[in-house]
Amino acid sequence: METPIDFPSSTLADLLQNPSDLDKLPSLRAEFTRKKTSIDTHLHTALHSQLQTTQSGMTNLTEAQKTVQLIKEEMMKIDRLCAEAQGMIKDFPEINKMSVMQRNFAAVESMKAAVDNFAERLSEMEGLLAEDDQGMEEQPNLLAVHEGLTALRDVRDQALEQVRSSEGGEGEGGMELIENLPLDGGGHVTLRELFGKLDEVVEWFDEHVGQACLNLIPLVQSGQNGLVVRLGLVIEEEEKKDKQVKALQDAQREFQGVARSFKSINVGHRELRGYKEKFLQAIEASAAAQFEGVQQAFDEDPERLEKGCRWFFNDLNTVKLGLVELFPKKWRIFRTYTNIYHKLMHDFLVSRLDDGTITPVHMLAILNWVPKYYEKMRRLGIMEMDLHASLPHLIDEREAELVREYRSLITKAVEEWMERLSAADRKAFAGREEGSLDQDADGQLHTKSLGDMWTMLREQLAVAQSSGRPDVVEGVVDAMIRALKTRQKMWENLVDTEFKRVADLAERPTAEVGEIEGLSSYQDWLVAIANDQITNIDDVPETSTTSFLTRFKSEFTPLVSPSYPLTTAADLESLTNGYIDLASHCAALFAKLLFTTDFRSVTRLFFTPGWMSGSDQPMRQITTTFEDYLAGENNITQVLHPSLRDILVEELSDTLLVAYLGAVRNKNVKFRRSDPFTQRIRDDILTVFNFFKAPYPDATPEIFESVKDKWRAVNAFEGLLSADKIGVVEAFERLKVGYWDVQLSWVEAVLRDRDDFERSMLSSVKGRAAGVEVERGAETVMGKVK
Repeated sequence: METPIDFPSSTLADLLQNPSDLDKLPSLRAEFTRKKTSIDTHLHTALHSQLQTTQSGMTNLTEAQKTVQLIKEEMMKIDRLCAEAQGMIKDFPEINKMSVMQRNFAAVESMKAAVDNFAERLSEMEGLLAEDDQGMEEQPNLLAVHEGLTALRDVRDQALEQVRSSEGGEGEGGMELIENLPLDGGGHVTLRELFGKLDEVVEWFDEHVGQACLNLIPLVQSGQNGLVVRLGLVIEEEEKKDKQVKALQDAQREFQGVARSFKSINVGHRELRGYKEKFLQAIEASAAAQFEGVQQAFDEDPERLEKGCRWFFNDLNTVKLGLVELFPKKWRIFRTYTNIYHKLMHDFLVSRLDDGTITPVHMLAILNWVPKYYEKMRRLGIMEMDLHASLPHLIDEREAELVREYRSLITKAVEEWMERLSAADRKAFAGREEGSLDQDADGQLHTKSLGDMWTMLREQLAVAQSSGRPDVVEGVVDAMIRALKTRQKMWENLVDTEFKRVADLAERPTAEVGEIEGLSSYQDWLVAIANDQITNIDDVPETSTTSFLTRFKSEFTPLVSPSYPLTTAADLESLTNGYIDLASHCAALFAKLLFTTDFRSVTRLFFTPGWMSGSDQPMRQITTTFEDYLAGENNITQVLHPSLRDILVEELSDTLLVAYLGAVRNKNVKFRRSDPFTQRIRDDILTVFNFFKAPYPDATPEIFESVKDKWRAVNAFEGLLSADKIGVVEAFERLKVGYWDVQLSWVEAVLRDRDDFERSMLSSVKGRAAGVEVERGAETVMGKVK
């Protein structure tokens, strides 16, 4: 289906929808006229440009066709003239044959004259080479030998070329004649043998040239400039001739048809000798041989990399100061050396980086070598951007990758160490054998891995510091903080899992506290783990004692960027809070463990008839046990960190309060109006206050005030019990305002324990609960009461 065309009329219909829009017609007409004029102008300009381009192309094509036609006509004229000339001359074939014979005879005669003294001249070259063998550092005959050998090689090439250019059987006979032609008036040495001897002498000469190329830098350093200049002249001359031969070869290959028609166009027998290429290969081979020593020194000690590469920059400096003036400027010999040396350095470093067995120390040495390398090159006048214009980056711009890899090696080591420590801790915690915990000089319990962990972190931080790179240190510190947080989570999971196991065993009907395996050792581990957490962060200004975490921070701060401590402050604060939370959690589990095991049957007596009559004193039994734990002969405070003692006391108080208030769900609980439950509750509170006010070791007044404040919740509880039916709603409202997170299910349980409970009371309370506006804040103790 075709797309409808948007005609101008439709656009005008949109613009002229109301009669009043007719006033716009003049302005619209002017606008459309202006746009049309602009479009016509652009179209005219584009069309004119296109026509000019097309005309120019057609003109060039016409001129090319005319040129080709003229060439064809000239070639036809030449061919016609040749054919007419042959027809005009009588006996032309015989004359041509005689001419060829004469040319061949003259060529053989000329060649015979050229090779008469071939052996003598070759012997002279051997003598000159023998003299140079006695002084390879000078080689005074290098140019003379090169000139003589070049002439002899030209004679050989011309001879072989003349034989190959002969036609028919005469050519084959000429080849046999020349190659087996006896020299010196009938001697036994043939030209074929002498040509072979020439190849041996040329090889000897090439050895001399190669030896000079390999020792070019030492020659300049020892002042043998004459030999260097002679070597440059030899290579330059050979390079010039190779270019000529290469040009002829390219021309013959490009214009094969013309070459067949005009036999004068041929490349001759001379082959490319490649002295310039061999010269460059010698430079590379000489430097590559020295890199073998660099590799050996680097593998043994990566710190020796800079010292091992000292020759590298000495060579380039020698080239810059002593060799540039001795060689042709067009060679740009300093740039040539720079390119070759840089590529070799690049290949060496990249090969070491790609070695799967490379160590972090070697990787770091390469990483630190890169800026030093470019700085040394800059001193030689070689800018980094100039190198990268035609050559690869020294290590292919892998700095960021190497930093990540080096950093990952350290972080991997940190993670492996932490995992090994965690595995040992999990095993020790599961076995909880005697002696599995340590005690410090103050008698406090600790895990055996605490000191080892921080020692390992310091060692790995030192490895990161050796890089001299803040980004490496920062990445390692981040990994360490993550590992420390993971370790916090591990301890939390371990103690929680074990608590659940003990709780499940304690819930069995026939379970006895003494029969629960590992209960006492579990308590010791809770204390040790809690002590570890506080030790990690506990600074004591009075004794100038700093915690592990504070020392850790002071050690990495000078090694990182100035902004890093600010960015990591939140992580360190989170880590510190995690230590406090885990220590408090262990103290809370310790308290809960007592109520799960020791007080499991005692708490079931609260609010029962025995408690109401005063025959059962569960609160006194609990506080007596507390006293044994906190102030007895072998009290827990002796092995507990001082900073945790108030926390443990508060957790014991909170756990007791939660258990006390939660006892409303015990069996046979019923609060009758005639029972003295208010007095009994008051007696329990006095018992609690008398205990927590007692001077157990290192008690503080603040902790008692905190305990007393939290136990005010019992007043609200008692208010729910003692209020009349009408006042229950107001009592609940006071409770809700004071403890916003009180659970309605617990309130319902309290109300159902009243002997005068009616459903209307509960309905009224629920109705008021929906309408009471309270300010939410931190969790209160009532939020823990189920």
